[in-house]
Amino acid sequence: MSEHPETPRRRIELEPDTVERDLVKLVLTVVELLRQLMERQALRRVDEGDLSEDQEERIGLTLMLLDDRMTELRDRYGLRPEDLNLDLGPLGPLLPRE
Repeated sequence: MSEHPETPRRRIELEPDTVERDLVKLVLTVVELLRQLMERQALRRVDEGDLSEDQEERIGLTLMLLDDRMTELRDRYGLRPEDLNLDLGPLGPLLPRE
């Protein structure tokens, strides 16, 4: 049996700050996707008249607070809104472009 020379192992150099930022980016992307879906659902329900005035107000306030918190977290980690829009290759971007 002949021995094959070992192929060099590739080492990934991970910086703690980069790992944390990338993890935050992934989590914020998922949260942003869910926030947009909830917003569309709320708008549909408002348009259909399914919600009371009080419910509309609470949903609106909740979505505004969530948007504010998302902005704070993006700013803390130096992320722009477009950084959360993953490119899915042939499928296009994950989030609709605004």
